[in-house]
Amino acid sequence: MHLRVPFLSLILFCVAVLAITPVFAQSRDQPESQQTQAQGSSSAQRPAYSLPPEKLERAIAYSRIRVILGFMESGWGILQLLLLLALGVVAKMRNVAVNLSRNRWIQGFAFTFLLLAVTTLLDLPLDLYGQHAARVYGQSVQGWGSWAWDAAKGFLLTFVFGGLLVMLLFWVIRKSPGRWWFWFWIPAMVAVLIAVFVAPVLIDPLFNKFEPLAKTNPSLVDRLEQVVARGGIVIPPNRMFLMKASEKVTTLNAYVTGYGASKRVVVWDNSITRATPDEISFIFGHEMGHYVLNHIPATLLFLGVLLLIEFYVGYRGVRWMIARYGMRWKIPSQNDWGALVVLLLVLSVLSFLSEPVVNGYSRMHEHDADVYGQEAIHGIVANPQEVAQQSFQLLGEMSLTDPNPNPFVEFWTFSHPSVASRATFAAKYNPWIAGQHPKYFDK
Repeated sequence: MHLRVPFLSLILFCVAVLAITPVFAQSRDQPESQQTQAQGSSSAQRPAYSLPPEKLERAIAYSRIRVILGFMESGWGILQLLLLLALGVVAKMRNVAVNLSRNRWIQGFAFTFLLLAVTTLLDLPLDLYGQHAARVYGQSVQGWGSWAWDAAKGFLLTFVFGGLLVMLLFWVIRKSPGRWWFWFWIPAMVAVLIAVFVAPVLIDPLFNKFEPLAKTNPSLVDRLEQVVARGGIVIPPNRMFLMKASEKVTTLNAYVTGYGASKRVVVWDNSITRATPDEISFIFGHEMGHYVLNHIPATLLFLGVLLLIEFYVGYRGVRWMIARYGMRWKIPSQNDWGALVVLLLVLSVLSFLSEPVVNGYSRMHEHDADVYGQEAIHGIVANPQEVAQQSFQLLGEMSLTDPNPNPFVEFWTFSHPSVASRATFAAKYNPWIAGQHPKYFDK
């Protein structure tokens, strides 16, 4: 379950940052496929990534569900805010919060709780269906009780930290009505940095179990240290973690997260169970690429600039919408608690429209990490091209990924290049032949 109302843009923006670098994750699976065309027209050469007919049919069906559900989530997130404003629900929630106490802290947290509770209930049907589909198609093995408990923990975290930032937002609005968008951006980015630092240590363990990779896979750590040595960097074994994802999902993943003392590489146990040591070396090499190429601080900077722009547009949008519809919505000014929903509405639209920009930036980093990972295992595995290509083949099979995504869906929603394009690149990328040179290594 995930919260689509853009508390992530305003309150828990760091969540997007924490998810920017998983190697084996697609933001949304692809819709309809033309793999039959690919298979039928390539009798002489098999595509770098393909699926057998039965699995292809399931991949098409599941991909279509996820794409439709994803766009429905975005549209419903915007529409529900409009309905809550137009039907006077926001004004009534504001009245309940204000009448509860004269203390602004109690008012602010009460309004945040009511808004979060209502939007969570409105989102529940789509969330339930998404989890149901994941279970039906074998992507999730998480029981409904565990799923509900995760949702409850997510709700509580959003309420606590969201409430604090809501209070800060309205304090800044009162102090600087015309410049709050800038002055609030500064502590918001500080909160993002703090959250990215502490999330691997305090937040992630609330939802999944982690243990040092060396505890259960010392031989794998030895292999990964060979990859680290080739990269000429230091990633000590105590920065390598195993996540027990198999308790909830069947898919593969690995990612780099945190920074400074909390920076770490995480490999899902599913990846270790299903992939060969050579394939895991490539997965790790990809993650080491994110580590070496400083993708997390670069993305923080990129998203920070984008957030500043969104805050400014949000400020202008809130002023215009309150001037035009404030009387109808019973929200007289931006100091009113209900103005939070107006701001969230504007940010919802901006978040949807900026999705291709953010995902395009992420795809660029993911491709760079693919290149780095393939170069990093050169000399360690016998055939880096085949190993990388087979890694993506395994990813696609486990995730039921359509080999031929719709170009528009890929452009708009994919945070990673398509599995097919990654596999094709991996199979052909050989910078060690005459006249070529690796991008990130001397040899």
